[in-house]
Amino acid sequence: MQNTQTPTAAQALDILLTGNQRFVDGDPEHPNQDAAHRATLVPGQHPFAVVLGCSDSRLAAEILFDRGLGDLFVVRTAGHVLGPEVLGSIEYGVAQLGCPLVVVLGHEACGAVRAACATVAEGLTPAGYVRDVVERVAPSVLAARAVGLSEEADVVNEHIRHTVDLLLNRSPEVVGGRAAVVGLSYHLGSGQVRLVTSRGLDDVAAA
Repeated sequence: MQNTQTPTAAQALDILLTGNQRFVDGDPEHPNQDAAHRATLVPGQHPFAVVLGCSDSRLAAEILFDRGLGDLFVVRTAGHVLGPEVLGSIEYGVAQLGCPLVVVLGHEACGAVRAACATVAEGLTPAGYVRDVVERVAPSVLAARAVGLSEEADVVNEHIRHTVDLLLNRSPEVVGGRAAVVGLSYHLGSGQVRLVTSRGLDDVAAA
């Protein structure tokens, strides 16, 4: 895909899921990674999606979605937690770069989620600023427990949904008003991503 025309939110999601399937099948195309394309990006960038992902080293968005330079505006924090700098970066991708889609990308065996579960269950609180990360994930763990969810995969999905809702609640005019937001979960073994939740996808795609 050349960055000459911004796709709709639905088209952007389809590009990501199609690329992920190539990655799963072991047949990646590695698009937009050559020297000629790199030169076209010198004047500016035109990504088609913002990806808020976990910092986990196994969760490299451009690789698992089989994309290249200039395609994705990626923001990563442990446990994909939201702080002011993170929110500002996402808003920049939407408002200034024109990305029609924001992806919250979580994954199985998330260390931040496991630490938050331990904190809630046993009161084991990490030291330093890791504690701040865990405290931001803990509400998702409590919300999952409130509806009877205790399996790790269910808690991860709840945290993805919570992050999507929090993002829209904190930025209703910029993110909520200009982009669709989807939550995806990544399976480490298979390499597959699957849709957990979506907000505004139909409305934005039809605009």
